[in-house]
Amino acid sequence: MKINESAETYLETILMLGKEKGAVRSIDIANELDYTKPSVSVAMKNLRAGGHITVDDSGFITLTDSGRKIAETMYERHTLISDWLIFLGVDKKAAVNDACKMEHSMSAESFSAIKKHIEAWKQNVYSKKQGAE
Repeated sequence: MKINESAETYLETILMLGKEKGAVRSIDIANELDYTKPSVSVAMKNLRAGGHITVDDSGFITLTDSGRKIAETMYERHTLISDWLIFLGVDKKAAVNDACKMEHSMSAESFSAIKKHIEAWKQNVYSKKQGAE
């Protein structure tokens, strides 16, 4: 199921905050993204209705399997693209901002090709280092 860029951002943020803090509440998301609490509340309602999160009685948010899959996809894209741009000489802040834009609009096919290229390049560099030792 295709979801919009905003929903992908929320899910990725929940994943990252969960790794950092363990438990995630709406206020954590609002603070992280610098969004209003009402905006986050509406988004959480929509993500819950879409089956991407659950919210317990204490307000703690958990990703469902579908939400986790989307979040991990976005996180992988974000990390790989930002690291790649930084390696190419782009300022870290610009690289992170650009990666955030690119991760949402790029097709799975294009991302897969970029990932394959980067992995092959890394393997080539690693092999050359091993040969030099």
